[in-house]
Order: sequence, then structure tokens, then C-alpha cells
Amino acid sequence: LKDQFDNLDKHTQWGIDFLEKYAKFVKERIEIEQNYAKQLRNLVKKYCPKRSPKDEEPRFTSCIAFFNILNELNDYAGQREVVAEEMGHRVYGELMRYSHDLKTERKMHLQEGRKAQQYLDMCWKQMDNSKKKFERECREAEKAQQSYERLDNDTNATKADVEKAKQQLNLRTHMADENKNEYAAQLQNFNGEQHKHYYIVIPQIYKQLQEMDERRTIKLSECYKGFADSERKVIPIISKCLEGMILAAKSVDEHRDSQLVIDCFKSGFEPPGDFPFEDYSQNIYRTISDGTISTPKQEGMRIDTKTTVGKAKGKLWLFGKKPKPQSPPLTPTSLYTSSTPNGSQYPIFSIEPVHYCMSDIKTGKPRIPSFRSLKRGDLCLQGPALEDFSHLPPEQRRKKLQQRIDELNRELQKETDQKDALIKMKDVYEKNPQMGDPSSLQPKLTETMSNMDRLRMEIHKNEAWLSEVEGKVAARSDRRHSSDINHLVTQGRESPEGSYTDDANQEVRGPPQQHAHPNEFDDEFEDDDPLPAIGHCKAIYPFDGHNEGTLAMKEGEILYIIEEDKGDGWTRARRHNGEEGYVPTSYIDVTLEKNSKGA
Repeated sequence: LKDQFDNLDKHTQWGIDFLEKYAKFVKERIEIEQNYAKQLRNLVKKYCPKRSPKDEEPRFTSCIAFFNILNELNDYAGQREVVAEEMGHRVYGELMRYSHDLKTERKMHLQEGRKAQQYLDMCWKQMDNSKKKFERECREAEKAQQSYERLDNDTNATKADVEKAKQQLNLRTHMADENKNEYAAQLQNFNGEQHKHYYIVIPQIYKQLQEMDERRTIKLSECYKGFADSERKVIPIISKCLEGMILAAKSVDEHRDSQLVIDCFKSGFEPPGDFPFEDYSQNIYRTISDGTISTPKQEGMRIDTKTTVGKAKGKLWLFGKKPKPQSPPLTPTSLYTSSTPNGSQYPIFSIEPVHYCMSDIKTGKPRIPSFRSLKRGDLCLQGPALEDFSHLPPEQRRKKLQQRIDELNRELQKETDQKDALIKMKDVYEKNPQMGDPSSLQPKLTETMSNMDRLRMEIHKNEAWLSEVEGKVAARSDRRHSSDINHLVTQGRESPEGSYTDDANQEVRGPPQQHAHPNEFDDEFEDDDPLPAIGHCKAIYPFDGHNEGTLAMKEGEILYIIEEDKGDGWTRARRHNGEEGYVPTSYIDVTLEKNSKGA
């Protein structure tokens, strides 16, 4: 390689170009990792839930698992950023620094080689010049010798001419000898420099270039290893992220999610009761048993001004059979028995009174504020105050009240801790006045005590509401249980008149259950008869009834049902004094009469 200086120059340049090419590759890989991490973070941010109140936080295990997976994916994106940072610091940055140093070193070695080559060329030129000068002086000396010999052999030449030619020959001969010595010295010097150049200087420069190229190769090998180590260092953390995703997937519990749905939407209301059997054949049975239209039954008439039949049916009494009297309105004293003047007692209803009271409870939509308009008269309802969550179903109301009580207890505990801290600080100030004025803490202490009293009042109020709701829910549960038992007991045959009998061939036609008053018969023939009652209801919650067409009611008030809920959440009711209006179905407990066919 002593004469391959130019080729080595090209080879070292190629090595530096390859080093920079690999550095460019690492840079692009870093950009890919950074973009990948950025896109992953944007993906996580896109699907991660916004900050929401506690009651809107996801509770389903599938949702929680998905959000845990998003968190693990966010950590995974962070590890990709760590990979990019490690590659940028250990590989790309190191390559760029080494490339700069390598260029500087290569330039220095090449300059040394060029200087040595230039010095050798200079020595060769000096040697060549002395050689040419020596050659020229030798030719001049030969010409002077030939001129001298020619004059010396010429008989006609003078002695002076011969002597002059001789002197000229001696001068040229002397100059040729001097040039010969100089040429010999230059030749010897050039040979020495040439030997030194090819055996000492150039090998040393080539050795330095070789070491430089080997260091470049070693650096590339180290960068290759660092490139892989940057990825390998984060593998344990990435594995933990993946394990976290697997654990999140295993944490999904379908039964728990189903239970959460049940707890979330459980209202606490009872399901509606069974529909009563409506016997349209009772008129046929009456015709067969009566035999003729001119022989009416001698029955006392039981008529109630609140539950009368229509005007048209009342007028038929003059020409034919009196229609079946309506059941009396339900009152606490009339649910079981009534006494006659002679002291005898008989049941008012044709079926067991407990079963009658507990069956067919009508429930409606619990969330009254969601109603925007009403079909009957386009009435608008202003929902009740939401402080006691009375607009919610019982079960949901109980949960909300329990949550509020827990929050108030936590706030009360904070205020209590703050009061204790203020008292301790006040004691310290009293013992060490130089630390502070004890009276300066009194306003804060008074404010804390006031907050504690306020919180206790709030807790007491909410606990009262909670006790009320829990009592109603327990009462509903007990009544539903009793209704189920009585429903099984009363699964028998009923006569057309609605009275229970054990014999299918017998029909009990008992006397009317109440004695008619003289003025009640005249009310049947009034031109503006009220609608008959089809049942009764009890107000669970108070209702203001400010809007036109609505009926105000108090909690626990008993009303008559004259029209069922048509699916819009409103039921038409009537008071004892005859006042009518619409009330929200979810605010009342409805009991419909078994034998009633509706308005």
C-alpha cells in the first residue's frame, strides 16, 4: 500500500460517509419512535374520559378495564419516548460527535502524507536539476577539449590561441567536476529521503489511517449494540404494561356489571298487579235467574254520591233491571265490615278485603320533571324541589341520600379535625404569647363551630329523609309479600256479582252492602253526573298542583281514581268534596277495584 495513498484517501472518505449514513438512519428511527409515541398519547387522550363528577365516573368493570388499558398504553408510549431519547443520546449524538472528530483526524493524516510526498518531490527536483546541470557541464567540457585538440594539432594556430583553448578546457573540466559532486550529493540525499518516505513516513501515516478506520468500525459496532440495548432496556417495563393490560382484561366481571345495572336502575316500586277478570256474562245470568222483567229483586240499594253510575244507566231503572251498583269508595273504616241497624255485620266487598287492598297497585314513571307536556289540556308540571331527591324512585332516592350523608360526614370530620387543630394552636399561643395572639384564632374557631352545627343539621335532615324512604320501601316490600300470599288464597271462582263461592253451581246474590240514602237516588238523575270511581289511591309524596288542571294533595291523603294513567304519567283523581284534577302517577299508590271496567 506504499503507493496507494489516493486509494486510502477514498476508502477513509467512504468510511466516514457510511458512518454518517448510519447516523441518518438512527435519526429517522428516532423520529419514528417519537411520532409513534405521540400518536399513542393522542389516541389515549382521545378515548380517555374527561374529568367528570363522581356520580358519572365509570363503575362497570369493562369500562374500568378499558381505562386501565389506556393508562398502560400511555405508559407504553412513554417507554417508546424513552427508547427515542436513549437512541438520540447514546447512538445518534455519539455518532455525530465521533464523525466530526474522525473528519478532523483524517484531514490531519492526509495533510501529513501530502507534505511528505511534496518534500520527496522537492528532493527529486533538486536531484534532477543537479543532474541536468552536470550533464550540461560535461557536454561543454567535451566541446572545450575538442577545440583545444583541434588548435593544438593545427600548425597555423598561434601559441596564444592554443593557450587560451587550454585554459577554457581546464575551466569547463573543473565546473563539470563540481557539478558532478553536487549531483552525487543530491542523488544521495534524494535516495535517502525516498527511502525514508517509503519506509518510515508513509507507513506511519498509513498506520494512523488504519487505526482511525478500525476505531470507526469499532464505534459502529458499539452503536449497533447501543441501538439494541436502548430497546432491550425498556422491554421489562413494556412487559409490565402488557401484563397490566392482561390483568385488566381478567378483571372484567360480567356478573358484577349486571349487578351494577340492577343497582343503578332499581326503582323500589312494586310491579303492577294482575288484571281482574271482567265477567260480561253477568247480565245473562241475571236474566235467567230473574225470569221476567216485571219481577225485580227486592234489594236495598247501595249508592254513593262519589261512585255513581252514568245518567243513561240510571234512567233504565224505570223500565228494566237496575244495573250493578258500584263498589263504595275505599276508606280505612269501610275496608272490612259495616253494621246494619239491627247490629249484624256483613262484608262490603265480594272478595277478601286484604287481597282487594293489596292487588292491582298501579305505578308510573318515577321521574316527574321529565314530563314536558300533558295530553289532557297541555298541562305543564313544575317538578318538586330536588334537595330531598323526591323526584327519584325510592331505591335511587335512598342511594342518593346515603351518598350525601357520607359526604356530609366526611366534611364534618374535616371540620372537627380543624377545630381540634385550632384549639391546640390556641393553647400553644396562650402558653407562649410570643408565638401569636390567641384571640386571633377565635373568629376562625367560631366559623368552624358554625360549619359543624350546619353540617350536623344537614346530616339530621338527610337521615330523616333516609329513614322515611327506608320505612316506605320496607312497607312496600311487606305489602307486596302479603299481596302475593293473599293472591294465592283467593284463586277461586267468583260469581257474576263478584262474590266468592266454593260451588261452581251456586251463585251467591247477597243483599246490597250499604243502605241507600234518600238523596243519593236523586243524584243519579242529575244532568251533570260525575265520572264513577274505579279505585282509590294514597299520596306517597306531597304535590303542590300549581298548574291549571292539576290537583294538589298532601302526603298520606286518600283520593278516588276516576281515570287511569294513559301512559303519560298522569292519573285523574277526585277528593271527597268532589274536586277533580290530575296528579302524577309516581306520587301515588293506586288500588283499582276488581269488578270495575273503568270510566
